This record gives sequence, structure tokens and C-alpha cells, in this order.
Amino acid sequence: MSIEKINLDIHKILALLPHRYPILLVDRVLEIEPHRSIKALKNVSINEPFVQGHFPARPVMPGVLILEALAQTAALLTLSGKPGDPANTLYLFAGIDNARFKRVVEPGDQLILHCTFERHLHGISKFKARAEVDGAVAAEADLMCAERHTNKDKSSEDA
Repeated sequence: MSIEKINLDIHKILALLPHRYPILLVDRVLEIEPHRSIKALKNVSINEPFVQGHFPARPVMPGVLILEALAQTAALLTLSGKPGDPANTLYLFAGIDNARFKRVVEPGDQLILHCTFERHLHGISKFKARAEVDGAVAAEADLMCAERHTNKDKSSEDA
């Protein structure tokens, strides 16, 4: 299987993920190898809401938000290759192991997000995830995500 060099733009990302500003943390998908790996990006801006308080004198992107960006990237890898309505699917963070933070991420940085699918068992998918800035690892972790189908439809909401 080969890498598909695609540009999944913000409109497609919004169609796949339920997240919206200010918590949507993936700006574009650069490459997908279906069911195997994904490469995405997040442009870190001085206008980000977290900059106001983390830390005003030297703003940095909180590590927990870097992990959230990686989890959203993992969700995009899973959801982009599946038929069906993403509005009826929730992709939830189920666990984080071996998280390490290696470099500060500051406004002006371009965070490159890499996720590789490891395995799926009992509704839980596991991924190796890595975030880089200028080729240097900023953070890495093993992520676990759970996919839940909501099966919402208009008739069941009215009942």
C-alpha cells in the first residue's frame, strides 16, 4: 500500500471531526496511508486562546494540547477511511502511555503531527504518535482511542 499525498483541507476536517474553534487543533492533513499512518499540521499562532495564560511572558503550547492535537490526528486517520456518517461517530481519548515532551512549542511554530496505527482490539485503537517542529521531536506518546457510534437520527431525538 502506498502513501496517498493528499491535502485534506480544513473543510474536510470539519466534516470528519466534531471539534470546533478553539479546540480544533489540526489545520491540514498532508499525507495518509489508509489504515496505517497520517501526517498532519497545526500552525501555532500568537492568537491562540491558550497564549493569554500559558505563559504570558513566554507563551508556549501546553503539552496536553499537543497530545489532543495528536489524538485528533489519530481520529482523522480512522474516520477518513471509513464509510458512513462521521456525525454519528464519536472518537474518544481512552488513554495515554509513555508521553514525553522534548521541546517547547511556541507561537510561530508549525507542529507536524505523525500517527501510526498499531492495533485495534475490543473497540480500542492504539497508535504511536509524534509531534515535531523543524524536524525535532516536540512530544511523543502511545495513544488509545475508542470509537463509539451514536446512531442519532431525527426520529429517535423526537421520542
